[in-house]
Amino acid sequence: MTTANTTTSGERFYFDHAATSPMRESAIEAWVRHARDLNPGGQYGSGRAAQGVLDDAREEIASLVGAEPTEVIFTASGTEADNIALQGLFASSQAAGGQGRNRVVVSSVEHPAIKEPARLLESRGAALEVVPVDETGHVTDLSALDEPAGVAALMVANNETGAIQPAREFAARAAKAGTPVHLDAVQATGRIPVDFHELGATTLAASAHKFGGPRGIGFLLARRSPAPTPILVGGGQERGIRPGTADVASAAAMAAALKEAVGEMAGERKRVAALRDRLKVGILERIDDVVVNTAEPAMPGHLSVSFPGAEGDSLIMLLDTLGVEAATGSACGNGVNRASDVLLAMGVEERTARGTVRFTLGPRSTDQGVDFLIDRLPEVVSRARAAGMA
Repeated sequence: MTTANTTTSGERFYFDHAATSPMRESAIEAWVRHARDLNPGGQYGSGRAAQGVLDDAREEIASLVGAEPTEVIFTASGTEADNIALQGLFASSQAAGGQGRNRVVVSSVEHPAIKEPARLLESRGAALEVVPVDETGHVTDLSALDEPAGVAALMVANNETGAIQPAREFAARAAKAGTPVHLDAVQATGRIPVDFHELGATTLAASAHKFGGPRGIGFLLARRSPAPTPILVGGGQERGIRPGTADVASAAAMAAALKEAVGEMAGERKRVAALRDRLKVGILERIDDVVVNTAEPAMPGHLSVSFPGAEGDSLIMLLDTLGVEAATGSACGNGVNRASDVLLAMGVEERTARGTVRFTLGPRSTDQGVDFLIDRLPEVVSRARAAGMA
């Protein structure tokens, strides 16, 4: 018997890996194994044992992302890591003085974890400069980096469209002007190769739950100099950059998840990209008037598509009743659907942008799920278009 919110088999198909990925068994096992570990700051035996676990996790993560262990700073999330980096590097630049140190440079398609701290700094007197993107969602004009700034930030891969940005070129261009650079690699880490030293950034943020680790922990990679000025104080842990007792179990789980993700990356990228491409072809073949917002180079599992005349929220709710879980990728304020800032920055018309669904594939994605979605989506779009725009 079929219920209102399940497939005929009772299975649900998950197409929202950009939001979070289910915890890997390796991460769960690591977390359970260390859940009873005590405070790593303790100078007695159990404290030293916990510190050893934390050190092992730090070394493992560093080896997987091209960093030194001392550069790995544990945080509570990618958002916290972004805030520490952007506000902390700006404060360091302000303290050092020099021409242009009151400028903050970010792209027009940044995640709110960067966009909002940048606006906060602007409200405190910083000069905010926004770098535009082209119609594909990629940054192409780096001229804003030719003058010194207090900090410049760019996401390695966009959370909505999956656009992979020219992070290495961005960092190199800023370095010539003496500007510290932060990279938001939350979408990229564990999914595509990330090498901190090769990228040439000053700091880099990642979040465990994006690659199958636990929610509630992430990390910031931070060079010894210039290091972010702490925006939180009260303990001196993590080089004084992020105070607070570390979550040993979650750090171990994050390291385990990242190791597994990196180990399977080559094969998984190919598999997921093939599923994504088949989904795109199926949509274009069966549905009229579709706008594909994802353009290469892009993350292998991202597919942002717009269905003009349909409301994104209606599409998501209709899909949910069929057992398909996806996201609009847009902001929602006061219960009213509005167009994504990312798509508007790309020049997508507001009416088109409001009818967008972001399908993101990952470890849970299967041929069965893609086939199910291709088969059901035409009727979903037809019904949403018939309902009209709010």
